[in-house]
Amino acid sequence: MAAISREEVAHLARLSRLAVTEEELDKFAGQLDVILQSVARIGDVAAEDIPPTSHSVPLTNVYRDDVVRPGLTQDEALSGAPDAADGRFRVPRILDEEE
Repeated sequence: MAAISREEVAHLARLSRLAVTEEELDKFAGQLDVILQSVARIGDVAAEDIPPTSHSVPLTNVYRDDVVRPGLTQDEALSGAPDAADGRFRVPRILDEEE
C-alpha cells in the first residue's frame, strides 16, 4: 500500500501551484512513496545510544599559525587610491547623512 496517494500528490501540486499531468501524478506518487519509506526506515535504525551527528565523518579545520609580518605603511596603502584625504580612503557619500 502506498504511503501517499495519487490524490494527495494532486493536492500538493495544487498547493504548490504546479501543473502536473495525469502520468506525472502516478510517477510522483511512486517516487514520493519511496522517499517516505526511506525516511521512515531512519526511525527504525536510530538508536538512543548513537549520538546525533551533522556529518558522517568528523570535520577538522586546518589552520596555519599566525605569523606577524610587516604590513603596508599608511602611505603605501593609500598610494593606489583614486582619492585620499587626511590619511584615509575618500569614497563617494552613499547615504544622505549630515556631517
